[in-house]
Amino acid sequence: MAPLPTRRMLLRCALGAAALPLAPVMSGPANANNAESRIALVIGNGAYRAAPLKNPTGDATAVAGALRGLGYDVTLRQNTRLPELIESLREFSLRAPKASVRMLFYAGHGVQVRGRNYLVPIDADPQTEEEIQRQSADVGEFVDRLSAIRTGINIVVLDACRVNPFAGGVIVGPDGRRLKFRGATPGGLATLDAPVGTLVAFSTAPNGVALDGASGKHSVYARHLLANLPTPGLQIEQLFKRVRIGVAEDTGRVQVPWESSSLTADFCFKSDDKGRCG
Repeated sequence: MAPLPTRRMLLRCALGAAALPLAPVMSGPANANNAESRIALVIGNGAYRAAPLKNPTGDATAVAGALRGLGYDVTLRQNTRLPELIESLREFSLRAPKASVRMLFYAGHGVQVRGRNYLVPIDADPQTEEEIQRQSADVGEFVDRLSAIRTGINIVVLDACRVNPFAGGVIVGPDGRRLKFRGATPGGLATLDAPVGTLVAFSTAPNGVALDGASGKHSVYARHLLANLPTPGLQIEQLFKRVRIGVAEDTGRVQVPWESSSLTADFCFKSDDKGRCG
């Protein structure tokens, strides 16, 4: 019987390291009427066996709807196990070279191990740091794969800095809930420098914690993101600045979002009534 594929084998396939033919990189801007021009992968993971999250599936559904309304071709995935998470990233990587704008929105558990960030599927049950790496998806590898595309822009939004389900002790979040976990990995996510042509947005500062909303159907970060996405003519840097100000005010500066950007062109999710950005 052939051995089952490991997480590394699956992830290598998802990020294009396997010998899979990719569509050629476009030499010019994508046609605005092309369905592939703006694509998005939206993932909401909440049904974890340990430390379930209330808001990610609703956040992902709402973000997917908002992006579709803005002309994006959106793939929505909910409560992904490892094979589905890896396959979603693989499919997105194969489509990415055809698009002028490529966006990933992820809501769910995210953890850091030895300075690298991982998206956690709902079936993960690691007992050691090494198992976290094998049972999750490496964000840095995914961003590197997108950055190899020489045209267009990449937007990676991670509402994934919730409490670490593999950290030890009892954590009291901004909403007052007491959550007990096991393990020893740090909370929050590690710093990630965006390569050229890429913006990476985090729902809170490096090593910080952002819990689900205590009330309402969305996390505080997703709520402010959704409020600003359809603003006509709002450049992306100003959009995330507004999100940061709103989240910081709502949480008493306990949660302060941050971004790493190396964009070299102006971009807004929705042009103004004259077709301009900014």
